[in-house]
Amino acid sequence: MLSLFRIIKFSFQDIARNVWLSIATITILLLALFSINTLMTVRVISDSASKAVQEKIDISLYIKPETPEADIMALKSKIESSPRVKNIVYISKESALANFRDKYKNNQEVLAALKELGRNPLSPSLTIIPSNFSESNLLINELKMLDSQIIESRDFADNAIILNKINSITDRVNEVGLFIIAIFILTSLLVVYNTVRVAIYTHRQEIEIMRLVGASYSFIYLPYVVSAFVYTLLSIMIIIAIFYPFLTLLQPYLEVFFMGYNVNILSYFISNFWQVFGLQFLVILAINIFASLFAVRRYAKV
Repeated sequence: MLSLFRIIKFSFQDIARNVWLSIATITILLLALFSINTLMTVRVISDSASKAVQEKIDISLYIKPETPEADIMALKSKIESSPRVKNIVYISKESALANFRDKYKNNQEVLAALKELGRNPLSPSLTIIPSNFSESNLLINELKMLDSQIIESRDFADNAIILNKINSITDRVNEVGLFIIAIFILTSLLVVYNTVRVAIYTHRQEIEIMRLVGASYSFIYLPYVVSAFVYTLLSIMIIIAIFYPFLTLLQPYLEVFFMGYNVNILSYFISNFWQVFGLQFLVILAINIFASLFAVRRYAKV
């Protein structure tokens, strides 16, 4: 316990004596962590947006108005047998009319025109949801070849263009982000390395005395390992204090931009707090310890 207390004391003396180098080290680590979390945010947003868009992809078959419901159900069962179909929703003429009125409830001109018509002009339909977005084109081709006299028209519009744009933007951001992160990690290694080197120079006489009196290698190494732990812990705590308010400010803009889609970045980081920041803590700590031990081994001659 006495040795542990001395190791911790020696480490904090190191940090205090080289306070500006310590601040510079923590700042570089913060920039690296902010870049990592920003890149992760972009990835989570793009993945959430892609999933939300895919969930809204459907294919509609419009049925002739006079078709008996039994024939529609027979067609529905036939299409459901395809492994590429996740679900089929049958919308009757009455349901289609109710949905239409609800959609245009604030547009009196449209409702007046519908009332003037005096009948239900809408057709029943089958809304088909693909089981896998990547196979939606194959499903569309199957439905195009579907020969049925009761089909009035087909709507094969999907959101593939939107998804391709989202994925393209995400890939470009990832490429730039990974390059920036690599630079910050390399810079972090160099800064930690130089910080430890300066600390060793400051304590060179103490280290020499410790070697002369038979201090173990671990007793000389460990204060710098503790310093690496302190730098990492402070960096993670500060980035959490900065990043969550940033996400809180970002979330309302995401809700407006992705209106109608469930994209909640704040909820993701809250529910995955330990996985995200715990992993970052371990990775940054490993980088700091590696740089510290390398510097100690080279300059303290232990």
